[in-house]
Amino acid sequence: MNQHLPPLLSALDEYRKSPALPMHMPGHKRAAGLADYLQALGAGYDITEIHGFDDLHQAEGLLKESMDRAAGLWGSRRAFYLVNGSTCGILAGIRAAAGSGGKVILARGCHKSVYHAIELCGLKPVYLAPPLDASFGIQASLSPAQVQAALAAHPDAKLLILTSPTYEGVLCDLPAICAAAHAAGVPVLVDEAHGAHLGLAPGWPSGAVAAGADLVIQSLHKTLPSLTQTAILHQNGGLVPPEAVARQLGIFETSSPSYLLMASMDGCVDYLLNEGQAAFARWQAALAAFDRAILPLARLRVLCHGADALSQHPGIFGHDPSKLVISTWGTSLSGPALMDRLRRDYAIELEMTSGDYVIAMTGMGDTEASLARLAQALLEIDASLSPAPAAPALETSLPVPRRVLPVDKALSAAAQPLPFGETEGKVSAEYLWAYPPGIPLIVPGERVDKAFLACCQRLTEQGVDLHSTSGGAPHALLVVKENY
Repeated sequence: MNQHLPPLLSALDEYRKSPALPMHMPGHKRAAGLADYLQALGAGYDITEIHGFDDLHQAEGLLKESMDRAAGLWGSRRAFYLVNGSTCGILAGIRAAAGSGGKVILARGCHKSVYHAIELCGLKPVYLAPPLDASFGIQASLSPAQVQAALAAHPDAKLLILTSPTYEGVLCDLPAICAAAHAAGVPVLVDEAHGAHLGLAPGWPSGAVAAGADLVIQSLHKTLPSLTQTAILHQNGGLVPPEAVARQLGIFETSSPSYLLMASMDGCVDYLLNEGQAAFARWQAALAAFDRAILPLARLRVLCHGADALSQHPGIFGHDPSKLVISTWGTSLSGPALMDRLRRDYAIELEMTSGDYVIAMTGMGDTEASLARLAQALLEIDASLSPAPAAPALETSLPVPRRVLPVDKALSAAAQPLPFGETEGKVSAEYLWAYPPGIPLIVPGERVDKAFLACCQRLTEQGVDLHSTSGGAPHALLVVKENY
């Protein structure tokens, strides 16, 4: 290999060239020539925790230095590399901060991993439902006033859990929210999986670390140049000790971390430190060119891009410009239909779809050419659209079913699958969500009501895939047999 190599990859490259005999894991013995797939996967760099290469769970050398550089880049007190994705960071962070059996306040739109942590730790959730943006039908920003009211009503809360940015790029007023939580002595965990790039260059919104959040979990792979499954957990302040976080990571994260993934994270941090400002400038220029290109759109709209502006969305505190949320509301296309058309006619694969919108995620690897290709496709599709006859009004609130049983009790109760049409009034014994983004529409222990059923029916009719724990969705739902 040539050119500049980041520290960990450089060390792996030197070791690969050395005559050292690997009488240790992994079983391919760095013999990349053993099989073609091993060569393609770069198995020559795949080692275990051998002398000189540090230990992720007790880092004192190369890995500690790399994580310290990451902490310095984002401005956190301590950074932990995650090879199990943001999911393991969320599980470990919630357990470290809230322990078992306590009460947590959380935004209803949190990722399913947050709900799994609640289930595993036997926590008592207090849900905060953000308002919906009236023009796009997406969750708007959770307000500091909502958080303050919840903190006052629940002084025994152990933790506040937020998602910012959301899948759609919606940001909340984290500095004000963190200040309110800290005044009440409550730590704040922010799922910033979609916002690892925030605050790293001029012109981008600030991130959760700078806002003062105690625990921040970021997926490097979502927008930055790092391999899938790589993430970081940042620890700040003194409300959640780093030792507690490290202990829980020892439980939720693999004890055999991949050096390929860790080298990817080290390389990403090295790249951002050395070339990040230029890369961010190119990304911003590509987004600006996209904005100019889509100004002629007449029916499709892109949230906070093109002719749309943040000022048109009073419920949204801020927006991450890397997310392109394309609304089909008021046209003859549904979100899934637009996604299919872009795939079929233009070979453009989007991130996700909901009933009335799709999301195109941009990242540091995007160029003006790649975004120009998307813009041109949208313009051509837009020109072919006619307005939908009497387009139905968008939802004005998200259905949050009433909790009847704790999650763990509902999961352990005798249950049976029933056709959706027969479930009203029953208590759900499973999770159901549209994936992505993996936000539950119903949680075990919640009562099935008309609003939930109508939401599921509407999403199904629009072509959105619904998933449930048992796999019966969208035809059947697992419900508790006993009546409550």
